[in-house]
Amino acid sequence: MPDQEERETMERAREDAREGKAPTTQAGEFVREEIHHVREGKHGARSPQQAIAIGLSKARRAGIKVPRAPKGTASAKKQSTGKGKTRRHRPSRKRSRAISRALGREGRAAGTKRSLAQQAHRAAGRRSAGSRSRAARKAAATRKRERRSHARAR
Repeated sequence: MPDQEERETMERAREDAREGKAPTTQAGEFVREEIHHVREGKHGARSPQQAIAIGLSKARRAGIKVPRAPKGTASAKKQSTGKGKTRRHRPSRKRSRAISRALGREGRAAGTKRSLAQQAHRAAGRRSAGSRSRAARKAAATRKRERRSHARAR
């Protein structure tokens, strides 16, 4: 049974879907929740990428059609597309507790503003100037559209 926080995340993601936002935007809610979990010490992560990966994995399990990374090992591709998966059963209590404890021993630095900013900067650096420019234009258009709709609502 999902807790209150997870239900709110699901609701925010559904709201994004209703508004016609991209699947990556919907998945962003899960990533955001995951970063919060790392920050509050619910569990740790070795890097911001790990926290992001956990969030995306949760989003996929919740049914959000998040595209997988274009690069990756064959096993990672299989895992993300759901092909080659056998019917999954819940891990034993022993194993589940071991996983939770192992994650609990991980560091909290992955959730800091600095590490997330570095990750965002590196991710942007991997994109072409044209790609970043298109994203900025699209964001500006969205802001403009949302400002108009909020002004009308008043």
